[in-house]
Amino acid sequence: MAFKHITSRDNPVYKHLRKLADNARERKKSGLTLLEGVHLIEAYVQTQGEPQLMIIPEGKSSLEATDLMQHLVDVDTIMLPTLMFADLAPVTSSSGIMALVPVPEIALPATVDFALLIEDIQDPGNLGSMLRTAAAAGVQVAYLTQGCTDAWSPKALRGGQGAQLILPLVENVVAREVVQQFAGLTLALTMQGDSLFAQPLREPVLFAVGNEGAGISAALQHAVQSCVSIPMAHQGVLALESLNAAAATAVALFECRRQRTAA
Repeated sequence: MAFKHITSRDNPVYKHLRKLADNARERKKSGLTLLEGVHLIEAYVQTQGEPQLMIIPEGKSSLEATDLMQHLVDVDTIMLPTLMFADLAPVTSSSGIMALVPVPEIALPATVDFALLIEDIQDPGNLGSMLRTAAAAGVQVAYLTQGCTDAWSPKALRGGQGAQLILPLVENVVAREVVQQFAGLTLALTMQGDSLFAQPLREPVLFAVGNEGAGISAALQHAVQSCVSIPMAHQGVLALESLNAAAATAVALFECRRQRTAA
């Protein structure tokens, strides 16, 4: 293992890490991204292998971070001043360890009977949460339109808590083309539509979820076979007008899992 203490913001290694933390284009160009936290790094090691580089701050590390470093003694490591490390971390309450890793390429399944199409989600935390839910519910592939925030940003990865490491993602898709090519039932989650709970979800199904504010686009609503909504108590009350995108996705995906498990 090579160990290096970097203290200058002009250091080329640090400048590259800053670009990866802040810029989706740089991540795509290099095929690299940053993982923050013991859990995410352990998930990467378990599913993909060792990171390219470990990054730690000056000062005392947590017990979990120290234990992880001992298991990755062959990986090159850099140490940064606290403020420089904080500039890379996606949250203020960082666990004190990060890793530079290649973005994994996960093979698509031969056949797909449970899919999620995400249209133009802007918040990386929301996207990460939706992908985490999708992986937990057994979704086989998630399609992301070009208008979605980057699934491989540090914030989206933190929100996903490892989902991006096991769930096949197809990015920059054209939503209508995905719907047209899917061999099964295609449903869009909207505020008005047939009840989700009345849908037969044991057959192949694709759920489409839209932007946090605008929801599903009109073009996508016309492309799917049906628009469905989640019945709610006190519907019509301003504060309960709709669930947020991540919550609605969780309800829909686990209703599908419930029906299939019951079968």
